[in-house]
Amino acid sequence: MLDAVTGLLDGLAAWQATLVVLVLSLGGALVVEMVLIRGASHLVRRTDTKFDNIAVRNIRWPLVVSVGLAGIYVLTRTPAVVESTLVTAGQLDTFFGRPSLVVIIVTWAWALNNLVTEAVEEVKERGSRFDFAPVFSNVWTLVVAVGTAAALLRLYNIDITPLLGAAGVAGIAVGFAAKDTVANFFGGIALYFDDTYKLGDYIVLDSGEAGTVVEVGIRSTTLMTRDEVLVTVPNSALNAAKIVNESAPQRRRRIRVPIGVAYGTDVDEFEALVTELAQEEPLVLDSPKPRMRLRRFGDSALEYELLCWVASPTRRARATHELNRSIYQALAARGIEIPYPKRDLTVTGAPGTTDGPSTPQSPFEGDDVESVPSETDGGHDERP
Repeated sequence: MLDAVTGLLDGLAAWQATLVVLVLSLGGALVVEMVLIRGASHLVRRTDTKFDNIAVRNIRWPLVVSVGLAGIYVLTRTPAVVESTLVTAGQLDTFFGRPSLVVIIVTWAWALNNLVTEAVEEVKERGSRFDFAPVFSNVWTLVVAVGTAAALLRLYNIDITPLLGAAGVAGIAVGFAAKDTVANFFGGIALYFDDTYKLGDYIVLDSGEAGTVVEVGIRSTTLMTRDEVLVTVPNSALNAAKIVNESAPQRRRRIRVPIGVAYGTDVDEFEALVTELAQEEPLVLDSPKPRMRLRRFGDSALEYELLCWVASPTRRARATHELNRSIYQALAARGIEIPYPKRDLTVTGAPGTTDGPSTPQSPFEGDDVESVPSETDGGHDERP
């Protein structure tokens, strides 16, 4: 294409060729700015998405600069212009031709990097589901930087093959030295694609740590525990761990409150009372409705369980506390017994007793007190 353009200029005087090229390049840049870019900007304002606005805004200056500097590069390749200058063709290319291409390459690299960065920021605003998107922005920045450096070296005819070999060796060394960092990076990407958690989720690890996700980084994830302590966990460890996300697929969580009542209790009255207390508790959701379940006949009590729902995992402890208090007070006011194991002791042959039939002496001198356990209400005892 360059040969075709210079062929059209063949036969013109140096000043004529220069005038034609400058008029075309500067006029083309003006047309791109005033017609193409402004027309595209007017059209994208009517759309609902912001991505087209980001694209038009970022390619504006690279297009204008490319069209404008293309004229200078063409002049350095035009025979009539080269022959009329006081410097050699090589010097003309060194000081004007290649610098023009360098500016064009750097401008496009800067624009492409900004385009992806702004697109990532727009994606992040669409919800916490995309909080890990900045990782891809960082990767794209690295790719653009490496690609730009390779293009500039190629422009100046610098052989990058030895550099690629050295980079490969350096990459292996860095990979071994920073294997944990690399593992954390790819572990974070795997967690993102698996949609394991997002900011604000309450998660529980198989190692026992539990907390709300407050930061998702390239290397690690930070949790805020209920004690307001920050716990930083490497992404590689999270990728290999069993994670219970208690905020997904929805934030509400069911709580179980065990309750025991004495045998002989009116179970209908008891169930209605506890269910009403749960419905009156502000922390308990109205739907699904609270309900009672008789789990088993225990040794000392009828073992019930109150099942109800709260809005988030972090409210379970507080809701359980409030329900236990209100249930205890209501049962005490109604006279409903909360049983506990009881033991009766029968003492025979106490020292100093003269009445009653004689009892055989213990084979161990002085051991004339026997403890006879009995069970009431299901209790157990052991001989002392």
